[in-house]
Amino acid sequence: MVESSEITLNMAATIVFQAVRVIGLTMLGFVVAMAITPLVLKIIDKYGVKKQIRSAEQAPVFAKLHAGKAGTPNMGGIIIWGTVLSLAIILFVLSGIFEGFFSYLNFVDRAQTYLPLFAMFIAAAVGLLDDILNARRIGPRGGGLSMRYRFIGHILIALAGALWFYFKLDWNVISVPLVGTFTIGWWYIPIFIFVIVASAFSANETDGLDGLAGGVSLFAFGALTVVAFVLGRFDLATLGGVVIGALLAFLWFNVYPARFFMGDNGSMSLGITIGVIAMLTDTALLLPFFVPIFIIESGSVILQLFSKKFRGKKIFLSSPIHHHFEARGWHETKVTMRFWIVSIIGVSLGLVVFFLNRFL
Repeated sequence: MVESSEITLNMAATIVFQAVRVIGLTMLGFVVAMAITPLVLKIIDKYGVKKQIRSAEQAPVFAKLHAGKAGTPNMGGIIIWGTVLSLAIILFVLSGIFEGFFSYLNFVDRAQTYLPLFAMFIAAAVGLLDDILNARRIGPRGGGLSMRYRFIGHILIALAGALWFYFKLDWNVISVPLVGTFTIGWWYIPIFIFVIVASAFSANETDGLDGLAGGVSLFAFGALTVVAFVLGRFDLATLGGVVIGALLAFLWFNVYPARFFMGDNGSMSLGITIGVIAMLTDTALLLPFFVPIFIIESGSVILQLFSKKFRGKKIFLSSPIHHHFEARGWHETKVTMRFWIVSIIGVSLGLVVFFLNRFL
């Protein structure tokens, strides 16, 4: 009886200890991101990385709605992933030198955070290239990487992750919420690739209004951080906390009227990292709850393309669907706030399903 009480107390102490760590590094992420924002803005201004708006010939509705945003500093996503990666590296190095306190703060772990950190960095690099090409008007449709090259980049990152999971971590199962866990063998590889590519593509499509992609991502990382913490993946939960802190700082400047935009370097890195963490926590099938707006946005783009190709007419006034609501007369803040509300409802339902699946 005494031993049982001691074990319970030790478990409670561990949970409190780790919760303090997650919350503390979330706050640290916010402070660091706020601190580096002026430097990032100076770099963006120095090199003239500004948002280029597609011409009226290419996208008449979009150009009419967003002509006034041309020239807004782009590439603000550096604030998010730059904060995460710099903190990861600094704390990892300090933990190796001093141990003790810094070992407690360090969240770099081979089993839990190597892959999401690597995926975030590679996706950010590809996105940076796209943003620079867009600013210089190099590439199709006024500048930037073509959709083909974006997909190739997404698939290569996803393939590397899939092979790592399948061969190195020996993962070949997937959980169906409230049903059970199933062994799927090599099918795990294409499913992994689909989840990562879909997350990256959807995040990129969602990044079109002030504060929209940042807010939706914030709620998604909040849910995934809770999931990781409950599963005992404390390093992964801490990583999620740092991302949340950085996102809060980013949103401080990105809400309407945005001081700068996220850019593809931000949306791609966030989308791919969400997908990787979902696979790490075996909650890929909960993503429709955690990122419902991602699903709606990418779905609207796909439907619009198919309708124009096979029916010769559009379903929406403009796609992704947030532009459709703008064209209907909604102010972009109304669209953003309502999409945030949908995200909160989806995340809440997703966490309910997660806890029911785990404890019932």
